[in-house]
Amino acid sequence: MSHYRIVTDSGCDLNQAMIDKLNISLVPLTVNFKGAAQPDNVDDGISAFYDGLRAGEVATTSAINPTGWEEKIEPILAAGEDVLVITFSSGLSTTYQSAVIAAEELKEKYPEHTVRVVDSLCASLGQGLLVWYACQKRDAGLSLDELTAWLEDNKLHLCHWFTVDDLMYLKRGGRVSAATALVGTMLQIKPVLHVDDEGHLINVSKVRGRKASIEALAKKLGELGLAGENSTVFISHGDCIEDAKLLETIVKERYGVQEVIIGHVGAVIGSHSGPGTLALFFLGSKR
Repeated sequence: MSHYRIVTDSGCDLNQAMIDKLNISLVPLTVNFKGAAQPDNVDDGISAFYDGLRAGEVATTSAINPTGWEEKIEPILAAGEDVLVITFSSGLSTTYQSAVIAAEELKEKYPEHTVRVVDSLCASLGQGLLVWYACQKRDAGLSLDELTAWLEDNKLHLCHWFTVDDLMYLKRGGRVSAATALVGTMLQIKPVLHVDDEGHLINVSKVRGRKASIEALAKKLGELGLAGENSTVFISHGDCIEDAKLLETIVKERYGVQEVIIGHVGAVIGSHSGPGTLALFFLGSKR
């Protein structure tokens, strides 16, 4: 049986230590910030990035094009391995479509090898958690085809629940109206959002105050989490580590979560959600 390598993109918001630990390859999206194009990451300068956003700097983002995928995948094929690509949600980026194009082009050049592309329909550490599960299954001995099937069967059980601290970032992205953002900011209204089955960001409800929004995220784990399957959850934050630790404490004490992995929301996603974003990811009965 041919060996295969898992490749993903920086939409997963996994840090370099985790990438190395999982033995995967990463392709970065691009963030344009302060007049320079930079590879998306959660390690180098991420706090300075959020400080810049708070100071009024505006960031824009770019997806991975087919060439970017080919440059990462081709050396793996040339070395004799197959490839499983797990991408950022097609509902949020063209990165998945570019990976499909790259796979088709490389298939002609390396017909003896296989490239599978899975649209995670996930974002941030939701995608990261799906990749983490994929690596556990790979290490347990699943073949490329078996793991691809497992991902397709389970990706819509990867729950994403998050809140933001500043509605103006959602306004810029067209998620809320200018009037809603203005009134919500004045009244300290915090939206509770999730990623739906098509991989889009959906505004689900509103609560008043930051503590209530954090409680709302934890409550979703209690409502949707699968018994025995939520021993590990991921939390990502937009430079608000104390809120992330509070959420960690709640889910451990209230719902018996054994392990929580906390990480930053990366620059690409953070450009659209802003400082103070807080998200909880877990396997559930449904999204």
